[in-house]
Amino acid sequence: MSKVFFRQELEGVATFWRILRRDGCTLGFTSHDRDLRFGGVLHRAAPGMVPSAIRRSGDIANDSAEVEGVLAHDAIHAADLAAGRYDGARFAVGVVDWETLEHAVLYHGEAGSIAEEDNGFRAELQSAKAALQADLVPRTSPTCRASFCGRECGLNTNRHTHELQCAFVDAEIGLVRFSSAPSAESLRDGWVRWIDGPHAGLTMQIMRSDGDGQLLDRALSPNLVPGARALLREGCDHTLATCHSRFGNAANFRGEPFLPGNDLLARYPTSSQ
Repeated sequence: MSKVFFRQELEGVATFWRILRRDGCTLGFTSHDRDLRFGGVLHRAAPGMVPSAIRRSGDIANDSAEVEGVLAHDAIHAADLAAGRYDGARFAVGVVDWETLEHAVLYHGEAGSIAEEDNGFRAELQSAKAALQADLVPRTSPTCRASFCGRECGLNTNRHTHELQCAFVDAEIGLVRFSSAPSAESLRDGWVRWIDGPHAGLTMQIMRSDGDGQLLDRALSPNLVPGARALLREGCDHTLATCHSRFGNAANFRGEPFLPGNDLLARYPTSSQ
């Protein structure tokens, strides 16, 4: 940052916000009364968006911040919030000189909880230091703790991911069916990531998979029609039997299926007579 802000009593400084959603969409807003373009992003005038005080410290405690705004802006819709398009989004909050467009980011964070209230929204932000509070010590479990096709699992993600076209949609119950899809059993516990259509960029979990199709965990838009493309990831129930018989990957199983559970402590001897 070359410019020193607030060095003079009167300066042309405005605040700005950038939202980087996980579906690849980037939104920019500023408290100035006109749009500003800098850093390769057009920041729309949105005086209704208000950030809270930014707390930054030198210890490992999470630097917290909040952003409030109204849903009246054309770029932010209640339907997108409900669909989860802002879940896990990255936020950047800073200041900009509206004459020279010199700017500085004061806070980087990730969206935690996002709530709607009185035709507006409130986003609680978490800084990168929140990751330091995660418990990295693995806990024993009868099922596998590794993410399917993740680093510890070791299976090839391309082998178990398919780009297919939607052949049938029942938006009322959230049921879809895809042409040339693998077996319904293999898709159970998997996910669907839409490539185009009204849900482009969104990932939905498969709650049920059978001969009728795949039941998804999110509501489907009535505008979703057959022909929409999606990536389908096969699923795994994280049991040793499935890992061995279906994938031949028992050597990478990250669980303790034969470890006695807490019920062992409650057992007591009984007479055989």
